[in-house]
Amino acid sequence: MTSTLTAEQAQAQKEFRAFADRHVVPHADAYHRTQRTPPEIVALLASEGLLGLPVATRYGGGGADAVTLGLLAGELGRACSSLRSLLTVHTMVAHAVARWGSRELKETWLPRLAAGESIGALAVSEPGAGSDAAGVTTRLTRDGDSWLIDGHKTWTTYGETADVFLVLGRSPEGPTAVLVERDTAGLSTELIEDLIGIRASMTADVRLDGCRVPAGHVLARPGLGLSHVVGTALDLGRYTVGWGCVGIVDACLEASVDYAGNRETFGTPIKDHQLVRQMISNMYTDARAARLMCLEAGRLRDEGDPGALAQTSTAKYFASTAASRAAASAVQIHGANGCSSGFPVQRYLGDSRVMEIIEGSSQIHQIGLAEYAFQERALVRHRKAAATPRSEGR
Repeated sequence: MTSTLTAEQAQAQKEFRAFADRHVVPHADAYHRTQRTPPEIVALLASEGLLGLPVATRYGGGGADAVTLGLLAGELGRACSSLRSLLTVHTMVAHAVARWGSRELKETWLPRLAAGESIGALAVSEPGAGSDAAGVTTRLTRDGDSWLIDGHKTWTTYGETADVFLVLGRSPEGPTAVLVERDTAGLSTELIEDLIGIRASMTADVRLDGCRVPAGHVLARPGLGLSHVVGTALDLGRYTVGWGCVGIVDACLEASVDYAGNRETFGTPIKDHQLVRQMISNMYTDARAARLMCLEAGRLRDEGDPGALAQTSTAKYFASTAASRAAASAVQIHGANGCSSGFPVQRYLGDSRVMEIIEGSSQIHQIGLAEYAFQERALVRHRKAAATPRSEGR
């Protein structure tokens, strides 16, 4: 489905797919089993300019539009959700710095992030605060020209290998976002293993014990860390996660079609069984619908349309639930083989479950999407009322 893409976007997608098929797909199951992302593949992503794809060209990035970034996330998601997660968290940090960082922070960090010389990670979740980011308890205390940071972050994707963390804490002014470098005294990480999905994503606990950072490392103003900085980053994260889910659905569809065409039961390929065809038809429909929703979100983002926020949430919600449906059906079609590590659909199933939790759970999105529906209807009523002339004497 390339008819909605420009020639440049279609060519970029072709190149992203070739990269993923050559360098990632053959190794993704090994990444999953070992629960590690080899530094060599991260270096290759960096050398190809893929980690800095959306960063402005004046900072050494690719200056790509949102649709092109989404296409990359989709192809990486089709190949390996862990690597797609790397793209997501890294670009979230770069985007936050570009949007809310001081000139000094931009000039220091954006060239490094664009080149992949430094890997960024978002440290928001805590043992007692996940989707409710406003509940973080990490403490930021002003001390002269510095901030002292104390807290415990968890579920930090690529936290084990990141070079710089965008940390959300709480200062006297309210939620505050600050950049913390890995070599800051008092910062330590511990790898979290045996996750159900994205097992190679180097997810870690991050402990901050009296970490001292310059006052200039705060993004935006103290008090705006959640509403502005992290909110902006999460919106981009939802967009690339949504695209990653499109990739999972694509991968499930490809694996299921290939398997159903070769596997025989009762003397006939299982692709001829009506209920197998039903599952594949549903995957096919979901793949096309999710892709169109993500493309629309990308188009609105590129146009600066205020409706992009609602469309991104809609696309992430639909694509992540579609990925869960597709992965469950793919395992079902593969039967006992689908439950084994010898077939990638097992990996897709675990990855898809994570997609419904990260960057806002499905339930969080459901609550928000209903609100968008009420707001849109209220706006229609307001416009109708404004356009209706008042009767004289009333």
